[in-house]
Amino acid sequence: MPTTSLTDRYAVSPQVTPQDVADLKAEGFRSIVSFRPDGEAPDQPDAAAVEAAAKAEGLAFIAIPVKAGTVPSDAQVLQAREALASLPAPVVGYCRSGTRAAQIWALAEAGTRPAAEILVDAARGGIDLGGLKSRLDAVPAPTMAAREGARHFQVLVIGGGAGGLSASASLLKRNPALALGIVEPSEEHFYQPGWTLVGGGVFKASQTRRREQDLIPRGAVWLKTSVELFRPEAREVVLKDGTVLSYDALIVATGISLNWDAIPGLSETLGKNGVTSNYRFDLAPYTWQLVEKLKAGKAIFTQPPMPIKCAGAPQKAMYLASDAWRRRGVLKNISVEFNTATPGLFGVKEFVPPLMDYVRDYGIALHLGSKLVEVNGPARTAVFERKTDAGGVECVESTFDMLHVVPPQVSPKVVRESAIAGSDGFVEVNPETLQHVRYPQIFALGDVIGTSCAKTAAAVRVQAPVVATNVLAFLQRKDPVSGYDGYGACPLTVENGKIVLAEFAYGGKLAPTLPKWLLNGQKATRLAWWLKKYVMPALYWKGMIKGHELFVAPKSLKSGKK
Repeated sequence: MPTTSLTDRYAVSPQVTPQDVADLKAEGFRSIVSFRPDGEAPDQPDAAAVEAAAKAEGLAFIAIPVKAGTVPSDAQVLQAREALASLPAPVVGYCRSGTRAAQIWALAEAGTRPAAEILVDAARGGIDLGGLKSRLDAVPAPTMAAREGARHFQVLVIGGGAGGLSASASLLKRNPALALGIVEPSEEHFYQPGWTLVGGGVFKASQTRRREQDLIPRGAVWLKTSVELFRPEAREVVLKDGTVLSYDALIVATGISLNWDAIPGLSETLGKNGVTSNYRFDLAPYTWQLVEKLKAGKAIFTQPPMPIKCAGAPQKAMYLASDAWRRRGVLKNISVEFNTATPGLFGVKEFVPPLMDYVRDYGIALHLGSKLVEVNGPARTAVFERKTDAGGVECVESTFDMLHVVPPQVSPKVVRESAIAGSDGFVEVNPETLQHVRYPQIFALGDVIGTSCAKTAAAVRVQAPVVATNVLAFLQRKDPVSGYDGYGACPLTVENGKIVLAEFAYGGKLAPTLPKWLLNGQKATRLAWWLKKYVMPALYWKGMIKGHELFVAPKSLKSGKK
């Protein structure tokens, strides 16, 4: 059956017969639209016969008859727009020759993207729709009210956190006419890198919180709900209320899930009995309360197996607490332990020496390969599985007066149980282009991607423009144009006033932003502290999530590969 693809979602065809339907299914089509009225020609099969064949093959079918030689009415265009947005894709539309099917598609697309792009798509398929240009140009972009009722988006973003907002803002700065939707259930947005400083008595928790509605980029539609199901083959997602949304391109930025219940006894004692975590907005102030009150005893800090967001945060909490105790003159009365399930203090070896200097200076007992497996809050005991020198594992029970816990972390259930996940449960993307390896219409960034890069806000800041430019290239049927080198940064707060600023790329390659003579990231510096305390929050709120790309302009791909 001869078909001509105009987009990845839509193709046109001359008259379809019931016998052609099986061939169309074999080509991958999932829906058929008839734009030809019955009775135009004596040998023409009725639409009902084609519909019956389509249903027998499990294909959707709809008829929108447009008389030959006429221009489709506004009502017919609206009907076609709704049908093409809701029918399972890819869709094939037919008439006598395929021209009407192309015309009404073009008019349905008008207002969602520039007329020139629509005409180019048609011309690429050998169809000249130049006669429609004036009508296409006359269709205004959809109003916000119209977009809020839309069920199809050119770009659909899942997640309104740092990754989702940054990528959306970068896209809309480049193309304000994009029909872009953001699926995000939360009404509040948090600057999570600031929670370490809340737990260290430097920031107030309120400094890290904003209203989500104030951060949604102008021109984006906010869908205040969550995703229940990904259908990548159909280019659809199902929302919590059952609504089905379709898209041309999808950006997944759901973040990572904190699995508090993975440690028996932890959830029920959080926020009391001396058990806290800077990984929750409501608990970070409790961390500082515990630090202020503790004068003697044992303080234990933990880190779970990788991957986790901001891998340096568990020890940042420990350093700030130790510094506060030293300044008050009580550190000598407090036994500080760091139990990390990782084999080393930090994943990039160049930054380990300055960190070890602080471990020794504070008198911290360091236990590598030590994983928290149980907590008894009322008894103030914690159980660890520790690797022994002989290669075995032993269980060690320890009492505490303060316990700072970082929970195990996993990909969100909706992602890890979907077709877009790789074997590790995270979105399976090309680590350079951030495009899905099996579904080219899907891109991802942030903590949910399955690459070896750091899961930090600094990484997201670099990833967002890469995703934005590559999504726009995809919408124009081009290969990815920008590459991500795995950049991540971790400002390791070793005391109140000094930071070891670790910046690195894939493979642990050092990737400093500033020259070493100005800021040596392998040493604790006051300049890095100043950046962390004053510059980075402003850069986040006023720059990154607004689509400003200071120092992170996307780098062109050298290889040109996907």
